[in-house]
Amino acid sequence: MAAASVPRDVTSYGIGLAAPLALFFLFFFVAPLVQLFVLSLHNDAAGVVWGIGQYVHFLTDPFSLSVLGSTLLLGAEVTALCLVLGFPIAWLYHRVGSRAQTLIILIVLLPLLTSVVVRTFAWIVILGRQGIINSTLLSIGAIDTPIRLLYTQAGVVLALAQVQMPLMTLPLITALGRIDMNLEDASCSLGAGSWRTFWRVVLPLSLPGVIAGCTLTYAAAITAFITQSLVGGGQMLFMPMYLYQQASTLQNWPFASAISIIFLLAVLAVVTVFGMLGRLSRGYGGA
Repeated sequence: MAAASVPRDVTSYGIGLAAPLALFFLFFFVAPLVQLFVLSLHNDAAGVVWGIGQYVHFLTDPFSLSVLGSTLLLGAEVTALCLVLGFPIAWLYHRVGSRAQTLIILIVLLPLLTSVVVRTFAWIVILGRQGIINSTLLSIGAIDTPIRLLYTQAGVVLALAQVQMPLMTLPLITALGRIDMNLEDASCSLGAGSWRTFWRVVLPLSLPGVIAGCTLTYAAAITAFITQSLVGGGQMLFMPMYLYQQASTLQNWPFASAISIIFLLAVLAVVTVFGMLGRLSRGYGGA
């Protein structure tokens, strides 16, 4: 009598199914990145002399380092603002009815349904001298002359925060949804106030969502070329525009390639730090 055949595990698949994605990733990400790195190893704009002069130039140039620093600082400011505004929205989402939840989700997702160019031009209108903010402040007598909001650091941070808000709010909604509401009730019944319950119970358990939202928001904010360029104008220079100027305007492709590699490494370093904090937060939240 033939032995009974062993049933196949339907949850296991061959690694060959990942081959199309791996090939796509290899040809359209890894190969261009390698080519970019090779191009950056030229000391002249013509790409004839080999060397690391472009990296030395960037790392010893105070102007280039200031552009990198201002870009990283911009990402931190946008991330902090999104966290401050997004956490209350995510917290409120789990304490309202189903209809209100649908409305909140619609408001959160609405920026993703609109082109980033349209949203950026809307902020140009809002922040302009004749925009909604200045017109309102003038009408109520709060100011005598229009204040300068456009082409400022605060204007760029505000516009980017609105554009990137869904990337912060959605992970927070997911993280807060996994917290048992009975834990808050138990904390309050043991004598803890609302704020102490938040700091000792809700916030630690929501840290994985906070780290995920900060990672997504930060990476998207510092690479938002359109919003940075249009709202910041020519008076503010960040890494995406700096790279664009070197590549398209000055035709200095080796230096632009070096800028790309350095910027990529800086972003990866920040994301790595967020990842380490995320692993620590999971252990702290589960304690």
